[in-house]
Amino acid sequence: MAGPVREALDALELVDHHCHGVVTADLSRARFEELITEGGSWPGISSFDSPVGVAVRRHCAPLLDLPRHAPPDAYLARRGELGWREVNRRFLAAAGTGVFCVDTGYAPDRLTTPAQLADTAYEIVRLESVAEAVAARGVEPGEYADVFRVAALEAVRRPGVVGVKSVAAYRTGFELDPARPSDAEVTEAARDWLAGGAGRLADPVLVRHLLWTAVDLGLPLQLHVGFGDNDIRLHRSDPTLLTDWLHLTAGTIPVLLLHCWPYQRQAGYLAAVFEQVYLDVGLALHHVGPARARNVLEEALELAPFRKLLYSSDACGVAEFYHLGALSFRRALAGLLQDRVDADELDLPDALRIAQWAGAHNADRVYGLSGPS
Repeated sequence: MAGPVREALDALELVDHHCHGVVTADLSRARFEELITEGGSWPGISSFDSPVGVAVRRHCAPLLDLPRHAPPDAYLARRGELGWREVNRRFLAAAGTGVFCVDTGYAPDRLTTPAQLADTAYEIVRLESVAEAVAARGVEPGEYADVFRVAALEAVRRPGVVGVKSVAAYRTGFELDPARPSDAEVTEAARDWLAGGAGRLADPVLVRHLLWTAVDLGLPLQLHVGFGDNDIRLHRSDPTLLTDWLHLTAGTIPVLLLHCWPYQRQAGYLAAVFEQVYLDVGLALHHVGPARARNVLEEALELAPFRKLLYSSDACGVAEFYHLGALSFRRALAGLLQDRVDADELDLPDALRIAQWAGAHNADRVYGLSGPS
């Protein structure tokens, strides 16, 4: 039997506080397989032969009118028959998500805008994209700091923007001098970056400047942590490396640690000891699959206060991940809370309140969205 916590979570309209758009085209098998993995689709190795590939065939196939565990060829053929619009509609509806906070700074394919994705969708501004756009337009090194600040401020003043994001974990890792860089340091670093053709922002001084600019903007800051594609150096994305910076920025803005695997315990610790730190376990849940999602979530919640956990899918490109992320989260959280109720470690009203906080209300509060707090 599902139990009252599972029933409550199944009925709860989620707030997905970090996701991306979906592809507005039908996908070849090769491109679909690329989009369901953070690694790659390699000769002789199919992305379907992975935990997330198995989860797609088990939990997504029925929404395409296929039997559970449908073979990949049948799954993709049916996806093509329905067309991308109908596929996206079915999976978004099945997710039961009411509010989406969409990172618009990553678009390897043509993706839906927030407005195209859902009726209630907000924007998260990726600050590295803002900095790289400033460089691409042309700027003098001595003017970079001020021009970037102005561009970032203009970006967050767009209607519907509720937060910003940095992918510092990919660009430099978190082993950074925590102090705010001086304008002279920024000018010198900008000179080197611009002289080298600019492009991808990966200078440690400019990344520090970007993080401190986020503080000045005053909006919640999302930080990618841990699991990602092979650009990341995983050992440099341990969020505890941010400890000194978190001390310096105490009392300023909420800092939201995204995904976190395999550092979900470290993220939970930081949420327990720093007022401004929040976390999710995002894309980790659907990549490990519903059968293992509970373990990841339970480790995150060993220390984290219940008002600090948020839900995200990190769905990008394929709409399956909106459904699979929501399913994994609901089942994982319901299972661990129900077990604590059954063991008399929680009473049912507390468990239901925690479920509502994590699934929706914590995000409503942090981002200032409409809804209960």
